[in-house]
Formats: sequence, C-alpha cells, structure tokens
Amino acid sequence: MPIVKYPRAREPLYYEWDRNAQKCGLRHTVYAVNGDQYTGEWLNNLKHGKGTQIWKRTGAIYSGDWKFGKQHGYGSYSIPDPVTKEYRRVYTGWWENGHKAGHGVLFYPNGDRYEGEWSSGARGGWGRMYYRDGSSYEGQWEADQPNGQGVLHFPNGNRYEGGWKDGKKHGPGRFFYLDKGQLLEGTWAEDIAKCGVLVDFNREKAPAPTQYPIPEIELDDPAGVLAEAQALHDDSDN
Repeated sequence: MPIVKYPRAREPLYYEWDRNAQKCGLRHTVYAVNGDQYTGEWLNNLKHGKGTQIWKRTGAIYSGDWKFGKQHGYGSYSIPDPVTKEYRRVYTGWWENGHKAGHGVLFYPNGDRYEGEWSSGARGGWGRMYYRDGSSYEGQWEADQPNGQGVLHFPNGNRYEGGWKDGKKHGPGRFFYLDKGQLLEGTWAEDIAKCGVLVDFNREKAPAPTQYPIPEIELDDPAGVLAEAQALHDDSDN
C-alpha cells in the first residue's frame, strides 16, 4: 500500500522571526506585517509597560499602560474623524486585560457621555450618563443598562427616582412633575406606572401648574394601600 505524505503545515516565517527578535525593554517604533505600529516598552516579545499603538486599518490610537500584550492600567483610546481626520477621544480611563474596567469616561459619537465604573468592557457599577437632549441618569448600572437604584433628570426639570431593570423604570419609585407641581409615588413595571398616589408638590412654584389642585383623600392606612398594590404587582411578575 503506497504511503501518502502530506506537507506539514508551517506557520509563516515572520512568526518565527518575531519570536527570535526577543523584544524586551524600551523600543522605537515596531511595525507589524499588517501595518500596525507600536512604540513603547516590551517584555518577552509582548507589549508591556508604557506604549502607544496605532492600528493601520482604522487609524485608531491607544496610548497608555500594557500588560502581556493587552491594554491594562490607565490609557486613552482615540479615533480619527471620517471627515476632518482630526482625532476624537473615545475613552479615557482604566483597562483590565484588554477591556474597559474600573473608572472611565466614554464619549459617544452623538454627543452623549458616560462617566463612571466599567466591568468587562460594559457599564457596570455606579455612573452618570449625560444625554445630548439635556437629560441625565445617575445611579447603578449592570450589563451596560441602568439596573438597581437611580435618578433620571429631564431637561424641563422633572425627575424620576427609584428602581430600574434592564434600562427601564421598574419597582417602587417617585416621579416629580415639577413643571406641573405634582408628585406620583408608586410602582413601575417596564417603564409604565402600574399604580400609585398622585399629589400636589410645590404647586405654587411650578411654571405650568394644573388649573385646579388635586383634592385631598384621607385614607385610614395609606401605607397599607401601597403595600397591597406592591404585593399585587409582585404576584403579576410571578
């Protein structure tokens, strides 16, 4: 039976050349085969320490700390504007193993801005989000969405304080309609107020109050009414 010999798969020679180079310590600019370039410190052929990387395909620049070939520590990431070609900051802050982690600031293309904590490259922890329309959110984040307790401020002065789930109002909360001089305290589910009590709040200072004040209704046990409403809401979730 004839023996068929197949050529042994070999990695490109430049991989071997790169290993043999044994880059270590501070180096001038080193160019990769794909055109990327790095200027800075090395350890055992890996970017390690302070350095600046420029990606040829996108023109993006990262300048900061490296650890074993990945962004790790404090650094800044910028990209060129497609029209003006001037560089625009995208993220400045802390990194861990190539991902945004710890405290940092992200600038969005539409003008929004986030300042706060990051986890595995996503917004996670406590942070503030400033939106281009003038509104802002400050509170807890998880998996890149508002989750937990937080406050949403609107451009007209109104605000919501309470629970959030997957980026939507969810759970007990209070909505201050400062433009009308009213306060809604109740329970939300997926951004919709399911139940609550609406009362006048600083009506005399409101820029556009309602024509008539809300009549007062006396309840024997207002706390019990809200507790019962919350229990009904919890049952509906289950």
